[in-house]
Amino acid sequence: MTRFFCLIPALSLLPFYTPAQDTVPLLKGRVEFSITQGTIECHWVMTQIPRLEDYTIRINSGMNPRYFKKGENGYPLNFEWDLQDTLSTGETKAYYFLSNRKKFLPDTIEFSYTGRYPVFYDSLKDYSGVDWKGNLSFNGYSLRVDGTQSGWYPVLYDVKKDKKYAEVRYDLEINCSDCSTLYINGNAPVYASKARFSSNIPREMMLYCGNYRYSNVDGTYILNPDLTEEETRQFAKITNSYKQFLERKLNIPYGDQVTYIRTTPSSEFNGWLFVSYPTIANINHKAGLKQFLDPKTSDWFKPFIAHEIGHYYFGTLRDFNTELGDMINEGFAEYLSFKITQHLIGDSVYRKKIAEKARAIARFDAIPMGRIKSHPDYQDRELYVYYYAPLIFTAIEKEIGEKKMWEWIRSLLTTKAEFTNYGFLTGTLDAVVKDPVQSALIRSKYFQSEKALGNLLETLGLQ
Repeated sequence: MTRFFCLIPALSLLPFYTPAQDTVPLLKGRVEFSITQGTIECHWVMTQIPRLEDYTIRINSGMNPRYFKKGENGYPLNFEWDLQDTLSTGETKAYYFLSNRKKFLPDTIEFSYTGRYPVFYDSLKDYSGVDWKGNLSFNGYSLRVDGTQSGWYPVLYDVKKDKKYAEVRYDLEINCSDCSTLYINGNAPVYASKARFSSNIPREMMLYCGNYRYSNVDGTYILNPDLTEEETRQFAKITNSYKQFLERKLNIPYGDQVTYIRTTPSSEFNGWLFVSYPTIANINHKAGLKQFLDPKTSDWFKPFIAHEIGHYYFGTLRDFNTELGDMINEGFAEYLSFKITQHLIGDSVYRKKIAEKARAIARFDAIPMGRIKSHPDYQDRELYVYYYAPLIFTAIEKEIGEKKMWEWIRSLLTTKAEFTNYGFLTGTLDAVVKDPVQSALIRSKYFQSEKALGNLLETLGLQ
């Protein structure tokens, strides 16, 4: 198999911050599931657990614990739920363990739990009302599930540092008697109903198993493809050009080859893309990967792929925390998509995209970034992180120039900080601008002013 590598001299000598430097849990386990019955049974042993002052362990809300034990084959643990955990009332429950009525974290934990989920077959009469990233989505011919949001495997969460350990090293045996193909992040797909997968590199355990074919061109896998071999080559070329562009601009090497998944949602109308690096999933009933190559639709859809490619840097290489973490991850991934669009897809497409986003938020009552204290302050998360934030960053680019903007982005990715909050955001900008007067003006116009939206529209000439 030929693999693609983009070589940039001396990049490996450049130090940069990455959460992979921390202690990362190791998960060993066995998983059995049925894509036709919607059943899943998990048995895990978590070791090499970092010592945390406060924690929870998030597990999907649909899973029913058989037991949690201290050590492998040890004694059963008493557990409680943390109802203050931000995800405890959604996809996951947040568990913690008690000893003598005090919270404690064992150095080895054995987990055993099962779940049963509805199966929605691909027909006009059998859809769920909604599908989403964190869903364990059984669509009749496959199971699609991410790791960070779904919690299908136990995800350790550091409460004090607002840090989740969704990326883990793993050694896992998968058994699915009604599957023909198995795939998990960090490994190549295999045609089998039973296989063992492992990774010494921390990965989010995105899973896609079922009955489908896959293709491989120059190390780029496409699972359940709707592309010919030549179209796959074109698609891989586009992907590599986006990665190379970001490598050049940031002077930080991109990671592995990307694997694409094309699948259908378990609902009737939902369609979207998401990344669980190195996997990019495209979920849609009608619009497959061909839409990214079709001249009639490619200018519209290519920026979506660019956004997901950008998530290697914002969300994988570094995952940002605190109340602004979500905005930084998504807002800068979208800003990177803007730059790829402007330089590689077309300036006219870029200007049209900027104008469309500006129209979408024209009446949005956005709280200035400097006053965001919690996630609910976004009010409308989609408008804030995907529209408002990247336009703010584009306006700042107009103030400081594109070269310094790339320097700021690199600083965000490389500057060590326990909490990536407002002080971190503005502090890294100040260090790049090196002009207190200009820095103060930017903070006043775009981060603190109640008129920040009007200011950005005026700077971009969109009023």
